[in-house]
Amino acid sequence: MKPYSVFLSLAAASAAVVELESRATQSLCDKYTTALLKDNTAANQETLLTLVVNAAVIGNYTKPNVGIAVPGILAPGTGKFAGVNLAPYFSGALKTTNPQAIGMPGKGGISVNWLDGGGADPLKANKPGNDPKSNQYVLLSHLYSYFAALLGCSQFGATVKPYTSDASMYDVHKYMQLDENQFGYFITQVGLSASSYGVSKEDVGTIAKALMDTFGYRCAKPAAAVPPTVKALQSICTKPSCPIAQDCDCDLYKTVMEYMV
Repeated sequence: MKPYSVFLSLAAASAAVVELESRATQSLCDKYTTALLKDNTAANQETLLTLVVNAAVIGNYTKPNVGIAVPGILAPGTGKFAGVNLAPYFSGALKTTNPQAIGMPGKGGISVNWLDGGGADPLKANKPGNDPKSNQYVLLSHLYSYFAALLGCSQFGATVKPYTSDASMYDVHKYMQLDENQFGYFITQVGLSASSYGVSKEDVGTIAKALMDTFGYRCAKPAAAVPPTVKALQSICTKPSCPIAQDCDCDLYKTVMEYMV
């Protein structure tokens, strides 16, 4: 079964990955695995990814953190993100899952519960879910692999559990019809989560820019993300209010435009 990578889904083009890695002798993954967990092993890289992704989804739940509050993607937005509520996209309350992205026939969005593996409890225990066959377990596991590629993990995600699912994040997310506030809230939670574990403001900014440049503009032409060798449609922010890509071709996104009508 192909995993459904909600938002973050949380990840970045090969050019962005190169940029992340060029800012230091180590990739961001290797750099912060060493800083937080000392030994830069595949297991510790997986732990780092688990901490950051799980906190981005459900909010602060464990140490270490540096006192930065992380509401989490499942929490309602506040302040400039007031009115944003991403939880229904995870709970199955909305018909927004692309069946073809999970190996099922059909056209149009369907309802799928992505919190069927125990919800927040296993995430608080640093696990993707309680049941390896659950949608939740598959989703979170593949988010770890996707972010491993984004952050340049030298072991986990490179030779251990590489991301092997959809190259097009547009195909995965197209029936969600996300606007700029919803996508911005996602990026903010990823950034807050990384910050809460000591990732520097500069490095968080680099990650946020990579996410925005790759997924945050509508009608973007095919680009390589993960895997970095395959060009595919990547726009996740697809509502007309989303900023339009400088190098754009909206004809490539006719499917989602027809679905909005």
